[in-house]
Amino acid sequence: MSVASEELKDLKSDLVVDARGTSCPGPILAAKKNIGQVPAGGIMEVLATDSGTKKDLPAWTRKMGYDYLGDFEDSGYIRLFLRKVK
Repeated sequence: MSVASEELKDLKSDLVVDARGTSCPGPILAAKKNIGQVPAGGIMEVLATDSGTKKDLPAWTRKMGYDYLGDFEDSGYIRLFLRKVK
């Protein structure tokens, strides 16, 4: 389920994880470490500068059974969104 980037910009995240400046697997490890703080149905936003995160985070999200909502570039970094299903 992908959301248009205009909609993503207006999305209110339950938790923002700042993994900028870390390379793979840093952003994924940060997401794993913090997903427990997101309520079921809640949204986590991951900030990353490593372009590999655009492949890695959706793959991890699917593996965990969450919904990957999409991503967009913002001033030199990537904002990625996922919904914790359960």
